[in-house]
Amino acid sequence: MSALTVRLPDDKHQRLRALAESRGTTLNRLIDDMTTVMLAEFDAETRFKLRAARGAAQVERGLALLEKAAGGA
Repeated sequence: MSALTVRLPDDKHQRLRALAESRGTTLNRLIDDMTTVMLAEFDAETRFKLRAARGAAQVERGLALLEKAAGGA
């Protein structure tokens, strides 16, 4: 496990401490939970961008499939 030092304004630190207390957890656990959520969002965005890039070359095929599904030609 690694240690991380973060410099925050005193008022922000106190607000985060109060948030952790209101959730019945420690400040360290709160920060750990927040980073977990942020990393999950980043991973999802990365996967979406990768899939979008792969599909970008298949626009015509995708439109044809949509047309077929709608009962067109």
